[in-house]
Amino acid sequence: MQPLYIVPMLIELTASTLLVLATVLLHGVGLGVMGKFLSAEIEEETREHLPPLSLRALVFTCGVVLGLTILHGLEIWGYAFFYLSVGALHDLKKAVYLSTIAYGTVGFDDEGLRQSWEMVVAIEGINGVILLGWSTAFFVTIITRLGRRRS
Repeated sequence: MQPLYIVPMLIELTASTLLVLATVLLHGVGLGVMGKFLSAEIEEETREHLPPLSLRALVFTCGVVLGLTILHGLEIWGYAFFYLSVGALHDLKKAVYLSTIAYGTVGFDDEGLRQSWEMVVAIEGINGVILLGWSTAFFVTIITRLGRRRS
């Protein structure tokens, strides 16, 4: 590898690291806020002895899913705005699309992506898997706690 190619790669890796740190921080704060709100809701529902299959429980579960979706959406849009700001892509729709499929690791379409930013997209995929797993663990924990306290 020639030394001239190391500098752009270090820039990509530095940008990727900063994006990962920003999304992990956002995710942690988001889950913390949701956890505080959800704990209060679980306690209130337990006091009222609501059955697990009540309308309120359904609304609660949908609210958790919606909150997690919004949190992931913010992270995806953060990557998309990064791609636009560095000129990796020049179209907002394409940037959001690329970020979504990379983050969710559902496929890959890097058409129009400047080759100099491919590493960031690849690392976004790894970051997305970790954050989606974290959300899954959070969701399962909340729903399990909800069921256990109602029993």
